[in-house]
Amino acid sequence: MAPTKSAELSVEGGRLVQSFQAGYGDLLRFLHRRCGDPDRAADLLQDLYFRIRTAEVEGRVVDDPQAYMRRIAINLVTDGHRRDARLRRERGDEAEGLSVACTAPLPDQAVAARERLRVLDAALAALPDNPRQALLLHRVEGLPQAEIARRLGVSESMVIKYVAQALKHCRDWQRRVEAGGE
Repeated sequence: MAPTKSAELSVEGGRLVQSFQAGYGDLLRFLHRRCGDPDRAADLLQDLYFRIRTAEVEGRVVDDPQAYMRRIAINLVTDGHRRDARLRRERGDEAEGLSVACTAPLPDQAVAARERLRVLDAALAALPDNPRQALLLHRVEGLPQAEIARRLGVSESMVIKYVAQALKHCRDWQRRVEAGGE
């Protein structure tokens, strides 16, 4: 019997996740140079991770993982700049005075972000397929419940239950890890 997609995607992940892990430091530095803020770079890196993890789960074929990830990273930074510009227009100069960029990334922040990603990846890998898919489609892709329900072949109320189940699972997993149980 052939393995299922969820069986093929272990905690280590597939080719994209492995490329992500191998290039983590380079991607973090790339994003930091692009956005100028180490915290924002770490957040964007987490968004990038969710996108590549979703691509793997969906079975997308990517010939050049590094180029694919860089393109996604550039798009995330561009979207962030557009969002910031819109906020500045809406709020005026007040928003500009609130943002302060640090010029040097802190190594402990990078290590902590990497550990959070490892824990999140393990939690996602431990989820059943439908709750994991529902969470990724909802949180990463931003799809409406009706579209997720259509893709998964379930009702919209089941999508809500799946997302709630997945979020609870991830929170519980994080608590167990912090308590030293994983």
